[in-house]
Amino acid sequence: MNTPTSFLLPDLIGMCPLKDATNPHYEKAAAESRAWVDSYNIFTDRRRAYFIQGMNELLVSHAYPYAGYEQFRTCCDFVNVLFVVDEVSDDQGGKDAHSTGQVFIKAMEDPTWDDHSALTKITKEFWERFVRLAGSNVARRFLNHAKDYTECVAKEAELRENGEVLDLEDFIALRRENSAVRLCFSLIEYALGTNLPQEVYEDPIFQEIYFAGVDLVCWSNDIYSYDMEQAKGLSGNNVMTVLMKTMTVQEAADYVGVYCKKIIDIYLSAKDRLHLSRYIEAIGSWLIGNLEWSFETQRYFGAAHLDIKRTRLVTLRPTERPEDADSESESDSE
Repeated sequence: MNTPTSFLLPDLIGMCPLKDATNPHYEKAAAESRAWVDSYNIFTDRRRAYFIQGMNELLVSHAYPYAGYEQFRTCCDFVNVLFVVDEVSDDQGGKDAHSTGQVFIKAMEDPTWDDHSALTKITKEFWERFVRLAGSNVARRFLNHAKDYTECVAKEAELRENGEVLDLEDFIALRRENSAVRLCFSLIEYALGTNLPQEVYEDPIFQEIYFAGVDLVCWSNDIYSYDMEQAKGLSGNNVMTVLMKTMTVQEAADYVGVYCKKIIDIYLSAKDRLHLSRYIEAIGSWLIGNLEWSFETQRYFGAAHLDIKRTRLVTLRPTERPEDADSESESDSE
């Protein structure tokens, strides 16, 4: 059997009848946040280029179009801190990724703790800005989600180290946490200036909408990033790889499309049954905003991102050789 060289993406934007918008504070706050992270000199030249090319702040603009300036800037800062944590842990095994996660948590949890690392400094600065305006319930939930996130990122690194791919049910549970989408959804309340009681989060209808939103962001990110990740040999933490244990790449892509249509319909039907219109509409901003942003940058599809948005045809890239990456890194640092 011939190895597939391409696959057709499902039309997720066409399935999602929500209105996209961007934040009016984007240009000023994005430049400040990007300069803030870059001032710590965490990245190699190659990773700095990838950081800038990814346009994380533009995602924030789509996801929180309603946020005021300070809230929007803080959301940009957080997504950029996440990029740092993700970039560091992608190269680590389970033990080291766990240690990185503990640095992230301790920097927020204990004002007196300091290992003098760049990650600690930027995390503390983010946390000070965040808690200034975050409600007590919001801050508590955020920290709990952060702990779950770091534990699952460490689990992801352990699985990668062992070359293990989970079954679908276990993968979904892990992906909901290690994607950091629940952390990003915590910022919705912060940006809106609300402080919902925990009972709201335990409501069955709320949970239905909430996890439909989490899963749509996770699954759409996975199918859009699959080609990039498989080329780098980092596709284990991706629903496409999980599905391809028993499917072709096109069958897996089709499955993702069917599942995403199902959860979009769940979101649309359930939101009319819950009287939390601002929060639920804000989840919708994340859903459509993430889909649109994925084709506005070169993060997933490189220079072909606009063509791929039009045709939905992804041509699979060859696997990168270590020597190619090394030579590219050397070239970037010259």
